[in-house]
Amino acid sequence: MTDRKNGLTYADSGVDIDAGNRLVDLIKPMVRATARAGADAEIGGFGGLFDLKAAGFKDPILVAATDGVGTKVKIAIETGLHGGIGIDLVAMSVNDLVVQGAEPLFFLDYFACGKLDPEATAAIVAGVAEGCRESGCALIGGETAEMPGLYKDGDYDLGGFAVGAAERGTLLPRKDIAAGDAVIGLASSGVHSNGFSLVRKIVEQSGLGFAAQAPFAPVMTLGGALLTPTRLYVRSCLRAIRETGAVKGLAHITGGGFTDNIPRVLPKHLGVGIDLSRLPVLPVFKWLAAQAGVAELEMLRTFNCGIGMIAIVEPDKVDQAVQVFADAGETVAVLGQVIPAEGDHRVVYNGNLDLAL
Repeated sequence: MTDRKNGLTYADSGVDIDAGNRLVDLIKPMVRATARAGADAEIGGFGGLFDLKAAGFKDPILVAATDGVGTKVKIAIETGLHGGIGIDLVAMSVNDLVVQGAEPLFFLDYFACGKLDPEATAAIVAGVAEGCRESGCALIGGETAEMPGLYKDGDYDLGGFAVGAAERGTLLPRKDIAAGDAVIGLASSGVHSNGFSLVRKIVEQSGLGFAAQAPFAPVMTLGGALLTPTRLYVRSCLRAIRETGAVKGLAHITGGGFTDNIPRVLPKHLGVGIDLSRLPVLPVFKWLAAQAGVAELEMLRTFNCGIGMIAIVEPDKVDQAVQVFADAGETVAVLGQVIPAEGDHRVVYNGNLDLAL
């Protein structure tokens, strides 16, 4: 009969419950800072609560969205710059809520890793809390999973889940979108959180490390510049919807770029004509295109190219909408108009992107 080793613990297998408890203690103040009408943003229970009546809704339709950050996480892991990833996580879901005319109400996050580092994880959650505060939604819960053997030490991934609401009858896109409606764009902050598998391949081919000076942002490292968080469009879009009554539809420019995302909010018989010369291409996209010879149409279907949100607006209220968006802190470009669809070509491009370095 063989001798058995006694006293094996969960910590011996690589899971540290004490580290998890320390993380909860670290993030409780951050979570409380996201409290809003309808939620006290306390964590530690088995579920999060939200009171729609206390939030002021009378006949609400709930809208839910979920997303992650994709392989942008790999750059955060390699550089040790974790704070902005939490903002990305929130942005990718709440920006999808607002395009349907919904006000984000609450958010939950899921974080999985090989070995829990409470301080590094707290930095990520601090970004999640910041994104929630900026979007007006409460962080009411989440889950941390330490999974040695599935993730290597230092590796992690995360997912986000947002729920919002709109009063019945106010959801977007509106059914009256028509040819002649204006198409305006809101500037992005950078690459946001899509296309990073291509970004990482381009960086690898360039021979630059993430600690090198960014060729397109001389005061930043390449890693730091690429990790610029996704812009949050919630407050500006809700303001434009409510104050102008002119916004008929919104499209969040994520994976699929202009080509695949704009048609998602249009009736099937309509498309858009976009004047690419009006599109404010950010330096990061010029560098990516030049470094790898990425074709213009590939750029437009992979990246936001400098515009992170598209708004379809009543043509006689364009100036008012542009002013409201600008007053809310957005950089706005009038890009084109809604047109009859031409077969399968729902997005028609005129002119060319300014990709000159």
